[in-house]
Amino acid sequence: METAPATLGVFALGLASLLALIAWLHRMTLRLEIAQDQTTYLSLHDPLTGIANRALFESRLNEAMAYQYLAPTKVALVSIDLDGFKEVNDTLGHAAGDDLIRQVARRLAFALPEEATLARVGGDEFALVQPGMISEGQARWICEGLIRALHDPFVLGGETVEVTASFGVSLEDGREVTAAEMFRRADVALYAAKAEGRNRLKLYDPQMDASRREKRMLEIDLRNALITGAGLFVLYQPIFSARTGAIVGAEALVRWKHPQRGLLSPDKFIALAEETGIINQLGEWVLEQACRTAVESDLLWIAVNISPVQMRHQAFGSRVSDVLNKTGLPAKRLELEITEGVLLQHSPQIEITLARLQEMGIRIALDDFGTGYSSISYLRTYNIDKLKIDQSFTRLMGSDEVTRTIVQSVIQMADALGIDVTAEGVEDESQRLMLAKLGCTQLQGFLLSRPVTAEKLTELLLQQRAAA
Repeated sequence: METAPATLGVFALGLASLLALIAWLHRMTLRLEIAQDQTTYLSLHDPLTGIANRALFESRLNEAMAYQYLAPTKVALVSIDLDGFKEVNDTLGHAAGDDLIRQVARRLAFALPEEATLARVGGDEFALVQPGMISEGQARWICEGLIRALHDPFVLGGETVEVTASFGVSLEDGREVTAAEMFRRADVALYAAKAEGRNRLKLYDPQMDASRREKRMLEIDLRNALITGAGLFVLYQPIFSARTGAIVGAEALVRWKHPQRGLLSPDKFIALAEETGIINQLGEWVLEQACRTAVESDLLWIAVNISPVQMRHQAFGSRVSDVLNKTGLPAKRLELEITEGVLLQHSPQIEITLARLQEMGIRIALDDFGTGYSSISYLRTYNIDKLKIDQSFTRLMGSDEVTRTIVQSVIQMADALGIDVTAEGVEDESQRLMLAKLGCTQLQGFLLSRPVTAEKLTELLLQQRAAA
């Protein structure tokens, strides 16, 4: 009888231990389930934005394509790519770039239809799948809502940034194409949207494939031309003093004689070069050719057009310096022509590049002045050395009083700021006389000289010196 309490005590202790073990096992099971849930979640969602990743997106796309509706429907796959995301990273840093991606994801997710799935499938690339689509108009309506969601500026580290996106849409019957083909078609449409100027929506059309193949072939040919030097050449349009009529400089103009397509106008390949990044290599080649011609012909100065893509490149200033050292042309004899759009980007990298070029002694000319924003403030802020009046103004000033007044105002403003003015597109004597009378500094156009080869330019300069 005396051992009963001890036995009961041992039993109670054993039961307590068993219950504690059961509780511990329960906690461990819950933790394991939570960990497994977290692992599953992380494997299917983008860690930066919390939206679906490519794996989950592809699963949802396959489900949408296999689902059978009572009425005939299609599946919409939308490829979305931010315009100018690289510039945000380059100018504000990667932390700002990540913040932008998060903010864009939130805005897009908020604007989504209930049945849609949004995913981040790349650095600044998103994709959307929407089942049960009954018309092309419905797909456009959804995408236009997403475009509006990105309309307001983003605030990144105290900086206000405007960001747009391009949209490519593949609208297909899920029984007729594969998921991979839907992705491809959406990407083709996205490429077409970017090629047309970005910040827009394009639906896939079979003709886009032919256009893309043609561009790809042209891109390969242009790369080969830069490697071999075959077909590419530079012409030079002399620029004349409005007061004396003497050649004071020239503008370098790149041309390409394609082996099959013949002579291509610059608009056929310059935009392509900018889209593909070839413009950096092409621009450097043109710059070197122009600088050599200026040295060999003893031209006072040479002007070279610079793409906005080149200006955004961090190493552009160094590359210009290398070309000057290689060719022996003094920096003060080089003039780089940029467009107003370059300044309107308000890019810190572009500001740094412009400052470095001017420190070297290179002159900066603003091309096609009057066709864009035409702000006096950035003429002073960036210390622009020259304005080039667009040929559309030159053409109309003889017949339109308002245009003539605008040209006169530009010349007077430039004179007050100590800036030279070149009028482009001078094609008849009345235009030449009028511009000279208004005080224009320099003239350029077919009346005075068409673009010529380097040899012809040297000949013209020798004739001018002999006459003098």
